[in-house]
Amino acid sequence: MMKVDVLTLFPEMMDGVFRSSILGKAQEKGIVSLNAVNFREYSSSKHGTVDDTPYGGGGGMVLKPEPIFAAVEDLLTRTSAPPRVILMCPQGETFTQRKAEELAQEEHLIFICGHYEGYDERIREHLVTDELSIGDYVLTGGELPAMVAIDSIVRLLPGVLGNETSAVTDSFSTGLLEYPHYTRPAEFRGWKVPDILLSGHHANIELWRREQALKRTLERRPDLLEKIELTDQDRKVLKRLRQEKQESGR
Repeated sequence: MMKVDVLTLFPEMMDGVFRSSILGKAQEKGIVSLNAVNFREYSSSKHGTVDDTPYGGGGGMVLKPEPIFAAVEDLLTRTSAPPRVILMCPQGETFTQRKAEELAQEEHLIFICGHYEGYDERIREHLVTDELSIGDYVLTGGELPAMVAIDSIVRLLPGVLGNETSAVTDSFSTGLLEYPHYTRPAEFRGWKVPDILLSGHHANIELWRREQALKRTLERRPDLLEKIELTDQDRKVLKRLRQEKQESGR
């Protein structure tokens, strides 16, 4: 079972997400344990203080190291697996599908969610193993980014999704954007499902899906094509798609 702990000042923010949908079912199946920890409870101050003004002056408040270190060290007494301790912050490595796949191999993850101006630098230097950001923008706290990352990671665990191939063919898992999907009815308001998908010829369907994934990636995220290993057939398809795009003037 994977164990995920989230250090936060607002554990109630996690309740609905952790109990609902795929994450809730994953816990019911015993695949993952999700736990929100209020690190204010580890403050040595009688008032539960977890932040203070920055040395050197400046605006805002900075999270103190003592309560966060104490909370993580307490969690370590309850597990034998060395955890990845992840700081959610705008300065961190951009979270990607590859990172989700990497973290899904771990037994224990600890997410630290901050508020205020930032963290005491000693938390970064001596406690965390990873710093993650979900994008180049700033939020009021790390809780939403942590929930995004946890959802992305947990759905990759064996047995979480009903169809074990779903996560394998997701956008970004193959390096490409995912091909289009269709379901019943075969015709809706005059819009028909591509004939190839109704043919029952699985080899041709796979070729069509690969081509559609290449086409969608070329149109929407051409930068991704520079990062993946393409087959000779992929290159032929891309050459044809680029020619068609030039001829159409788009």
